Amino acid sequence: MPELPDLQAFSYNLQKKLAGKIVKKIEVPNAKKLNVSTHELDEVLSGQKLEKVYREGKELRIKFDKGDVLGLHLMLHGKLYLFDSKNENKYSIVELHFDDNSGLVLADFQGIATPTLNPEKKDVPDALDADAEYLKKRLAKTKTNIKTVLLDQKILRGIGNAYADEILWYARISPFSVSNKIPEAKLQDLVQSIKTVLEAAEKSILKSNPDIINGEVRDFMVIHNSKRKHSPTGAAIIINEASRKTYYTDEQELFE
Repeated sequence: MPELPDLQAFSYNLQKKLAGKIVKKIEVPNAKKLNVSTHELDEVLSGQKLEKVYREGKELRIKFDKGDVLGLHLMLHGKLYLFDSKNENKYSIVELHFDDNSGLVLADFQGIATPTLNPEKKDVPDALDADAEYLKKRLAKTKTNIKTVLLDQKILRGIGNAYADEILWYARISPFSVSNKIPEAKLQDLVQSIKTVLEAAEKSILKSNPDIINGEVRDFMVIHNSKRKHSPTGAAIIINEASRKTYYTDEQELFE
């Protein structure tokens, strides 16, 4: 599943490619996840100018000049493709055709990637916006381990499995730490690590794949990386084989 830095990179490139284009028509080959009728989606968006592509949590959002927004959740295997004149990609979910004969398609062989017209705003903060005070209040209420909390999109939006491991290593907090036992000073480290890791990852992705709009890039990761046996400081990387693989080292302090 594409995570926050991937989606940031996608939105950056899609903004460059698509801003200012006028929607000619919308086609929805697979409407089972769409929240409105295909007719309504086409009627609302056709003729509008694409203003902005941006990320919200684990979704991409496309904003148009009348204020309407198309949300795209890629789920596990959804991919975005640009095309000229005709979409030749298989497993298409929704196609945006522009008046210059270019287009954008969301495809997913599982058929579960989700387009949403005017998605509801969420009160949960984005991972890049949360501060230590917010985390302190939320973590005080739970004994759940900290990695599970970071992955909970109802607490913090945007972080997935791989980046949770990277973030917790940089903060030197064990992923198995009891959330309400983590001291306030370490929460400050955690907030800083979230921003540092996610922002650096976006830069790494764009540096190695400057035109990327789909897929995942993980080869720069220093902890959650099957090709690495040791952390940058030389500690052995341990892999916990649970339902979600957790990569960590004994450098990370366990709070319990």
